[in-house]
Amino acid sequence: MAILTTAAAGHAEAGPAGAYHFGFKKSVNGSLPSINEEGFKEIVEKHGAIFMGDSGRKELYLTFDNGYENGFTAAILDVLKDKQVPAAFFVTGHYVTDQPQLIKRMSDEGHIIGNHSWSHPDMTQISDQQIRTELSRVRQKVTEVTGKSDMSYLRPPRGIFNDRVLAVSKEEGYTSVFWSAAYKDWDIKAQKGAEYAYGSVVKQLHPGAVLLLHSVSSDNAHALGRIIDEARRQGYVFKSLHDLTNRQHVSPSDLIPSARAAGGL
Repeated sequence: MAILTTAAAGHAEAGPAGAYHFGFKKSVNGSLPSINEEGFKEIVEKHGAIFMGDSGRKELYLTFDNGYENGFTAAILDVLKDKQVPAAFFVTGHYVTDQPQLIKRMSDEGHIIGNHSWSHPDMTQISDQQIRTELSRVRQKVTEVTGKSDMSYLRPPRGIFNDRVLAVSKEEGYTSVFWSAAYKDWDIKAQKGAEYAYGSVVKQLHPGAVLLLHSVSSDNAHALGRIIDEARRQGYVFKSLHDLTNRQHVSPSDLIPSARAAGGL
C-alpha cells in the first residue's frame, strides 16, 4: 500500500545525486509563493513542469493525491459534482487496482486522472527503464478501467525528483505537476478538524494556485465545500489543468513568480 508523505511546504531538501524533495515558500496574505531559494527552479523551468499558474489571473487548480482509499473520495466527488468544480486526481497502481469504480467515476465526471507511479518509489533511485515501467503500468491500468488512454500529467511520488526524472517523464509525454499551496494533511492519525483544514487552505489562496490535497484526509472531505465557496466569494475561478497547459505555450518561466513578485526575496 502506497502511503503518501509529500513535503507540503517549507524549504526543499536536496538529496544525493542532485535529488530534491519539493518545497516552497508559502503564500502569506495573498503574496505569491516562491521556489526561488530552493535550488531547483532552473530544472522545473527547463522541463516545463508546473508549480503554479498565471499569477495575473484569479484562477485555482484543484489537485488530489490518491495513494490509497480511506473512505472519503466518494464524498469529495459528490462535492465537486455539486459545486461544478474540475479536479485532477493523481493515482498509484494500488489505487487503480483497489478502486476501479472510483477511477471510473472520476473519468465519467470529467476529472483528470494523473499518474502518481505504480509503486510510489523514489524515482531518483531507479533506472530510466524502471521509471518508464512505473508510469506505463498506471496508464495501462487506467485505460483498462476507463477506456481512455490519454494521461498527460505526473506528480512525482513523495515530491522527490531531479533533472533525470523530469526528463524521462517528459519523454514519456508527461507534464510534471507540483503545487503552490498545501499543508500537512496526509497523516490520518493527526487530523485536526474541518475548521483547521479550511483555514490552512484559504490562507494560502493566491492567483494561479495549484492546490494539493490528499483524499485520505477526513478534514479535507468535510471542509472542501466551504473552501470552494470561500474561494469563489473572493473572486477565484476553478480551472482544469488542461486550461493551464493549453495556454502554456509561453516560456515556463512566465508561470514562475520572480523574486520581486514573490515579495522581494
